[in-house]
Amino acid sequence: LNSTLNGHLIPAFGDKPVGTITKSDVLVFRARLGDKPGRTGEKLSAKRINNILAVMRQVLADAAEAHSFASPVATVKPLKIRKSDVRPFTLEEVDRILKTVRMDWRDYLQVRFLTGMRTGEVNGLKWKYVDFEHRLILIRETFVLGEDEYTKTESSQREIQMSQPVYEALKRQQQVSGKLSEYVFCNREGKPIDNKNFSDRVWYPLLRHLGLAQRRPYQMRHTAATLWLASG
Repeated sequence: LNSTLNGHLIPAFGDKPVGTITKSDVLVFRARLGDKPGRTGEKLSAKRINNILAVMRQVLADAAEAHSFASPVATVKPLKIRKSDVRPFTLEEVDRILKTVRMDWRDYLQVRFLTGMRTGEVNGLKWKYVDFEHRLILIRETFVLGEDEYTKTESSQREIQMSQPVYEALKRQQQVSGKLSEYVFCNREGKPIDNKNFSDRVWYPLLRHLGLAQRRPYQMRHTAATLWLASG
């Protein structure tokens, strides 16, 4: 939320009274967002632009109700989002990846492949949400755009039962980062993993080395679901 406000909305509209913002202003703003770089270096995705406009829509809806004017965002339809292909890894490919990846990344990948956690959830996972006694991972926060945030929906707040391989991976990780950081997976300074850095320096080079088709790290989540279904 703060990254949206401080990074986009306030620079564009901070000096403009809310009652004077027009639909044309909103459309121009949306068009300019389409030319801005996103986290991967490419332009902002339609999904990210819609999320930014959603925050603006809520702000202006509250202002419109309080000051009796029509919100200029109310009739602006969200951009169409192209569905990404689901391309899970096979069990054999997962095994190859885990056996080949650098040792210091193995437990991170093992947890992702076997829990189905989203990127922001695993990167933002803190030790206070790891319950070894009951073998539960509590999903309460997510790390997005350099900030910790509570998960967006109630359904995202959930508990994940640790399988034995996940339990063992987290126990090993506790020896690495348990005293270094509040985050389970972190860099040498104890800060959360930067997804772009991980993707560029570890993930994509690993896939190329193994001769596997390039896929976003998010496909690890789809892989977990596929493995669960296959095992009944």
